[in-house]
Amino acid sequence: MSIAKTISDIRTGFLPTFWVANVIELFERFAFYGSKAVLTVYLATKAGFDVQTAGTMAGTFSLFLWSFPVIAGVFVDRYGFKRTLAACFAFFTIGYFLIGLAGLEYGQTITAAIGKTTYMYVVLILTAIGGSLIKPCIVGTVAKTSNPGVQSLGYSIYYTLVNLGGAIGPILALQVREGLGIEYVLIMSSFTSLLLFAGTLFFYKEPPKAVDEKPQSSLGKVFRDMLTVFKNAKFMLFLVIFSGFWIMFWQIFYSFPFYITEVLKFPQFEILESVDAWAIILFSVPLTALAMRFSPITAMTIGFLIASSSWLLMVAAPTVTMAVLAMILFAVGESIQAPRFYEYVASLAPKEQVGTYMGFAFLPIAIGSFVAGVLSGWLVETYLRQSMNPNMMWFTLAAIGFASTILMLLYNVFMVQRKG
Repeated sequence: MSIAKTISDIRTGFLPTFWVANVIELFERFAFYGSKAVLTVYLATKAGFDVQTAGTMAGTFSLFLWSFPVIAGVFVDRYGFKRTLAACFAFFTIGYFLIGLAGLEYGQTITAAIGKTTYMYVVLILTAIGGSLIKPCIVGTVAKTSNPGVQSLGYSIYYTLVNLGGAIGPILALQVREGLGIEYVLIMSSFTSLLLFAGTLFFYKEPPKAVDEKPQSSLGKVFRDMLTVFKNAKFMLFLVIFSGFWIMFWQIFYSFPFYITEVLKFPQFEILESVDAWAIILFSVPLTALAMRFSPITAMTIGFLIASSSWLLMVAAPTVTMAVLAMILFAVGESIQAPRFYEYVASLAPKEQVGTYMGFAFLPIAIGSFVAGVLSGWLVETYLRQSMNPNMMWFTLAAIGFASTILMLLYNVFMVQRKG
């Protein structure tokens, strides 16, 4: 793919709503990754939970955040993208504020009355509901507002902007944390969500329906259609295998900050958390173009292998430089596989179930993030706090990644090439 053709495709291959949706997603990622960058540390310090509980809470939040899109996609199919997207930001506005409230002095009475643990789980789940609604909305919009020949490029642009938000969000969080306090990172995410709620109402337009798209079914019928996805054994097996990537990825936000501050003695952990996202901004579009010569499954397998290898760099030397190089290598693997993942899922979805299938596309992130949250608490306690052997953290993550790579190879051989 030449640069000139890529520029031409960018100019003519997408409807205006494609760009509106991606700008909304960019600013939503500022809020999400800003809060995500500090969440585990916030829970383990300001909110007063131990590191194991903080990791489990963060993992539970992500479990609901990334598993609810399975259901949220049904509502997108039934009620449309715009109304669902507006509901997302309403939930986010309330949820982020209530999480931050637990760290404010005047919020202590409320949390004490409800119970600190109960309060935090409730508000985290409330916020996760909002987060679940945005996923099928934006990815589904990309699918519906991209010309067929440029969908892969569309997903690459989407993923690049997501990571621009992921790169800038933690840096903004650092400024807020150092200037006002870590709890105000959540308050700022709430305010940003309020602005996005207004922006959705004024600027986002419902994507057009495909000419051959079937009339919308009743809500009960849509739910029944959702349940049929679970019967697609090939698709569900693929999602379970792919969760291995996200077990690795979420350690960047769960265990990595503690390694950065306690082993590397680098207090501005948000900066290193953002390296993966900055690298993807540089690599995503060119690596997607390079990977176009491979099938989606092959490209994803290559991405798995590269990302898994990155953790071994952490073993080579406990330095900030090596940590940065490891995150860059992880980003290379992520850049190769991520856009092809969404392309593969979209190719399996019937036109009237794009939202539903895109909702299921986030199930691996749900499984991986919850396992990663629980695992991170154990890794930090065992290898940082007790034995002081951080290399075992990275050997463990590399082993998970290599095992997932092998499973992806077997899936390709027995489920894709043999069965078609």
